This record gives sequence, C-alpha cells and structure tokens, in this order.
Amino acid sequence: MALNFTDPKDPADPTTPALRVGLGGEGILRTHGHDGEALAVIEEAWNQGIRYFDCARAYAGSESYYGLFWEHHPERRAMAFQAGKSAMRTRAEAFQDLETTLKNMHTERLDLWQIHDVRTMDECRTIEGSGGALEAFLKAKASGRVGAIGVTGHHDPRVLTYAVENWPLDAVMMPVNPVEAVIGGFLDETLEAARRRNLAVIGMKVLGAGEYLSESAGVTPETLIRFALSQPVTAAVVGCSTPAHVRTLAASAKNFPPPTESETSRLLQTFRPYARRLAFYRGAF
Repeated sequence: MALNFTDPKDPADPTTPALRVGLGGEGILRTHGHDGEALAVIEEAWNQGIRYFDCARAYAGSESYYGLFWEHHPERRAMAFQAGKSAMRTRAEAFQDLETTLKNMHTERLDLWQIHDVRTMDECRTIEGSGGALEAFLKAKASGRVGAIGVTGHHDPRVLTYAVENWPLDAVMMPVNPVEAVIGGFLDETLEAARRRNLAVIGMKVLGAGEYLSESAGVTPETLIRFALSQPVTAAVVGCSTPAHVRTLAASAKNFPPPTESETSRLLQTFRPYARRLAFYRGAF
C-alpha cells in the first residue's frame, strides 16, 4: 500500500512531495512539560517539508504536544500524515486508547493507527483472537476514524513477520539500520514479507537512540539516515530533541545521495563485531 504522506498536499506548493523521513515520537516529544521545546521541533519539521508525524500512547506527552500544534494550526493538520499507536491487546482497551489519542491530538482522525510493540506469539494470539485488539483496529478503519492500520515491532523478527503475513494490515514499522543488516531477520525476512503483501514499510531505530554515532568511525546521523533510505522502505522516522536535529534529518533526505556499495560495505564492517550487543532493543536473543 502506498501511504500518501509524500503526496503533494500544500496548495502553495502543489508539485513538491514531502520528504521520505518522519519526525519520530522519541526525543523531546517523549517528555512532559516541555511545550515550548516540543512545539519548536514540530514547527521546524513542518518548515523543512516533513509531513509524517510519529506518535504513540506510550510516548509520555507526545500526543498532547501534537494536539497543541494542530489546535493552533488546523489548516496544517489537513496536509499532515499523523500516525499513532496503541499497545493495548484487547478490543475494548484499544478503542479506549483511540478515543484518548484523538482527544489529546485535537483531531477527528488518524492517518495511520498501529498495533504497537508486538513481541511474542502469545501477544499475537490475544490480538488476533476473539475480543482482541485487531478487531478494534479493523472497525476503526472501516468507520473512517483511521485511514490505515499497521503493526510495529523491534523485539523478534519472527513475530513481526507472522503479523505481516497473517493480519490484514497496510503498514509495518521495524528497525532499519546497519546492525539489522548484519544480524538479519527484520531486513530480509520481515521486509520481504511486507513487500510481497504490498505493505508500506516504516523504518525506525535508525540511529540506535544515538548509540550508533561515532565521530572516530565516521558514523554520523547523515550516514545512518542515508543507509536507512537506501533500503526498500517507504520512509524512516527519527526522534529529534532540537530544531537543529530536525534540520539534519531533513537535509539527509534532501541533499545526500544513497551510499555507494563500498560505503555500505565499510559501514557494515564497522558494526559487524558488535552487532548483537548493539541490537539492545531486541532484548536477549
């Protein structure tokens, strides 16, 4: 499915698509009580041409920050692609999350609603079973309260692949970084399953929460963002703490070419000795 967040929507600039990067829900958005800083980051993302805005119920005050922004700029909301997530596993709890999210964000609709952080097959059985969260997601889409539905996961590629292959989804969010290219699982099995089903693929963990950056090894944010965008993904999302971080994210999508084959090879060699340790978001495996 081609999620339309890169389609030109701005009547003042009807020919230029939005960037293939999104503002992640981490960084300054995963805080409470920092309205000024958070709104400055969202504003900079908008000004840089970013139209995909990531969020989750679990991300501290992120929904309310977006709500403040859309409340003050309702005309921009119509041109934005707002994603949200619920980690609830039952139908009733997921519906309650959706109501809370829409209220917090001052919006009547999400463009993408995602089943958040699926880790085990037991969770999958609950989600897809009678009274499970999948029922809420499908009903919300059918009613028009959400435009598309997806799943996210970074713990076990086998579990996420199962969801991709068996649930009627539009999108999947997964880790996309050099560590995953070394280890395998998400970037071959899950991503290929998503492509076979024509799902949008959203890359996350692009910078490894900043742990992957190394000036001495030449691993910069631009390097990692370029790597992520060189993969067959629809977009990559990165959490930002300052407007300067947003500008780096946008510039990496606008001005930097994909890495060459030799650049990619060197990058993977840099991460290869430490890859399993650096995949901290997977837990023990």
